[in-house]
Amino acid sequence: MNGVHDLGGMTCFGPVVAEENEPVFHGDWERRVLAITVAASGALGPLDYRRHGIERIAPAQYLRSSYYENWLARIEILGLETGLITEQELSSGHAERQTDTHPPTIEELDAVIMGGRRADRDAGRLEPRFAVGQRVRARNLNPAGHTRLPRYVRGRLGMIHAIHGTHVFPDTNAHGNGENPQPLYSVRFSATELWGPAAASRDHLFIDLWEDYLEPLGETADE
Repeated sequence: MNGVHDLGGMTCFGPVVAEENEPVFHGDWERRVLAITVAASGALGPLDYRRHGIERIAPAQYLRSSYYENWLARIEILGLETGLITEQELSSGHAERQTDTHPPTIEELDAVIMGGRRADRDAGRLEPRFAVGQRVRARNLNPAGHTRLPRYVRGRLGMIHAIHGTHVFPDTNAHGNGENPQPLYSVRFSATELWGPAAASRDHLFIDLWEDYLEPLGETADE
């Protein structure tokens, strides 16, 4: 999905200002947003669906909001969509209803925070189409829904650096259209290929891309 959330390669946003001695949380409410996000993750759908929730925040709101403010907005969007909360509960700031979702234990929450949830699969498309060292092109796609294909690599040439195995495909999983497991690659792009001759000639970016995002050289990129 093309939107303001995909900031990679965009200009005119000014420098990134590093906060000296930045705390983990700037307020107790941020700590609570993180706790709610982890505790409710099973009820709010797969990770890709939850990422798409942030992509649907209004552009002006997204840009003026802090990191955890966008996380809170995502909880509100998905909570309403999944029926976890109602408009009345959201406006009142108080929810009393119980859900059928089994609440996670402390051990389960700790495991998610420390290790995440596995997205690799031993079913689906298991044989990779591309080999390490092969030159490929990132397809020039402009999907209306969720995608993990950054705009700044679309149509650019790269080389397969590594093969990570078969993983859940975000573009379908975010919309309830199945996991569609397929090979995931680390693709190396030169800085000059992405940013032009003014970039450092010895610099490279390594970007994880799913097989459906790539095509061998010689094919015509999709619009």
